[in-house]
Amino acid sequence: DVQLQASGGGLVQAGGSLSISCAASGFTFDDYAIGWFRQAPGKEREGISCISSSDDSTYYADSVKGRFTISRDNAKNTLNLQMNSLKLEDTAVYSCNARYTFYSFWGQGTLVTVSS
Repeated sequence: DVQLQASGGGLVQAGGSLSISCAASGFTFDDYAIGWFRQAPGKEREGISCISSSDDSTYYADSVKGRFTISRDNAKNTLNLQMNSLKLEDTAVYSCNARYTFYSFWGQGTLVTVSS
């Protein structure tokens, strides 16, 4: 079975840092582009970062550029997101997504709460 399980969320103060991860299984992780999405209460889901399968090129939404860093470990089938300088508006459920041609897998999210 395909599984994507995000972990590492929690409560952090504004200005702080947090690292979250997504563990994948059940598919050939190396072949897939992997991304992070988030959904804040009352808002639409937002794609914030992704990393390619071929050359590890990355994309960041303007809202997180310069503060978040995405990385992948193909040996461990893991996607990571290092979040620095967190803001109140970063509070959301963070989920990972894996895509390859017509295939798209979603995992359960992890809640990140940024407090003042």
